[in-house]
Amino acid sequence: MWLLFLIPACLTAALSCLRLVRVAATADSLADTGPVRPTAAAGVGLYETAHLAGGPARVVDLALVLMAAQGRLHLAHTGWTSVVDPQGRDRLERAVIESIGPEGQCRTVELREELIDHPTVLEIGERLALAGLATPSIIQEATSVAVRQVRQALLLSVVLLAATLTLTAPGSGDMGAAIAWFALPLVLTSGTLLMARVDVHPYTRWATAAGQQVLRAVQVAGDGAPVGDTEQELLTAVAMVGPAALPDARLRAALRN
Repeated sequence: MWLLFLIPACLTAALSCLRLVRVAATADSLADTGPVRPTAAAGVGLYETAHLAGGPARVVDLALVLMAAQGRLHLAHTGWTSVVDPQGRDRLERAVIESIGPEGQCRTVELREELIDHPTVLEIGERLALAGLATPSIIQEATSVAVRQVRQALLLSVVLLAATLTLTAPGSGDMGAAIAWFALPLVLTSGTLLMARVDVHPYTRWATAAGQQVLRAVQVAGDGAPVGDTEQELLTAVAMVGPAALPDARLRAALRN
């Protein structure tokens, strides 16, 4: 009886772990090829730093904070964004104004969701990936899905083992055999997840190893820079940490609503 539970547990564990290994191997092969373009060609600025630190969502948050700080947008704590100056200074600002719409006002949460998938925002990540600083989105998504499937396989093994123990008579030889055999999928999935923390986890980050070095350099430069340009320091902090770096509680609430 318990074999009917063991077979799907083993198959699910083996297939999910195999997929994760294949995804990791593909990511390693792409990483070994090195950057397609020189790092200097990426033009790492505030928006690029935001993407390396937090992805497209961080880029959108930075753009909204920058435009609000310079008086071109009004971010209300009630969750609405209004256009103050309809003249965007660059492509991303023009994309923000265009996404708000002709009425000049929209819900902030809807604006953020639309901008995260906007071509202008995605182009920043693509350029960084070509320079070897950002993890390509296809690798990041495939790695995240593969890790999630291994976790689900581990959970399935635990559930099926619990069902087996419930249906098996206590103290019988079948119970000992079931526990011993179920150790295979449990050890396989848990061991794969432990190794993934070291070997695969970097591919779920927005920044590659080279991109992490860029972020560390930005952090060091910020720590050693003299205090003076308050707005620039604030924008850099938002790029690195996100809206949590904002000292204005009303502005933080505006981005969260």
